[in-house]
Amino acid sequence: MNGNYGHLLFEQAVANDNTVVEELRPYFESAHLDAREVFHRAARIDLHPDADSPGADAQYPNCLPATAKKGLFGEVMAGLMTQAYRFIGGHQWTIPIFLFRYHAEVEAYIFDLARDPARVREVSGRHGNDFIALGIDPVSGEVVRFIAGEAKWRAALTPSAMNDMMLGSWTGPAGARVRSNDGVWNEMNRGLPAPQGLEQMHRLLCEKARDEYAEAIVSLDRALLIGAAPLPRTDLVFVAGNRAARRGAGQAYLPVAAPPPEYTAGRPLQVVELVLEGGVELIEQIYRSLWNNR
Repeated sequence: MNGNYGHLLFEQAVANDNTVVEELRPYFESAHLDAREVFHRAARIDLHPDADSPGADAQYPNCLPATAKKGLFGEVMAGLMTQAYRFIGGHQWTIPIFLFRYHAEVEAYIFDLARDPARVREVSGRHGNDFIALGIDPVSGEVVRFIAGEAKWRAALTPSAMNDMMLGSWTGPAGARVRSNDGVWNEMNRGLPAPQGLEQMHRLLCEKARDEYAEAIVSLDRALLIGAAPLPRTDLVFVAGNRAARRGAGQAYLPVAAPPPEYTAGRPLQVVELVLEGGVELIEQIYRSLWNNR
């Protein structure tokens, strides 16, 4: 940590086995439960259909194509680490619910797949914030700040892949190529003081936990008014991927001591790098295990 900047590097220390999957499974199930209920209800399939019952091929999130599951993995892990580790500012973060239900293309995909198991296709990522967490005052119960995160996965986490993701791809004629500046840093710089993800969180709290989060709901009501004084915002960038062959132990691909010049938002910023061995198979193992025979 240095001023308003924090960097954490996690490297996998044990092999992917059933123990790792079983330890992660409860958190992943809790993260996806709300969206699972919403998507299954919209598709008119049971939450726990038998293997040969109608809609059995369309259970969320198990049925999603591999690319979509990799994106979800990053978002869930970003939430897990936000709650489990000390980030910049030392705030206590709460994630009352994940925002996965706000993914219209997944809802349509599951509806179609439940009726025609052959309709397997790729699904684009969810628009908006990858995840939102709240800083809630323990005495008043009001939301006093929030953290908004961008979570990314790359199967081959190399320096060039990291630069393309953070800065955008190269563009322009030969000899005068420049970065397109449409990467993660640009997304963070353009982040609104009160993003749509905060409104979506407010809506879910009203629907599912109005009494438990009454004061938080009222404080979000005030903060989400157009022209209202914004809540303090912390930015989070979470990047996960497989270790590159030439990557040395402890080597970070994002700045460690200070934010890069491309990040100009000026807010407290936390960066997390997660380096895995065999991450693609780990993700598949996790999502195969969710609600399996339970």
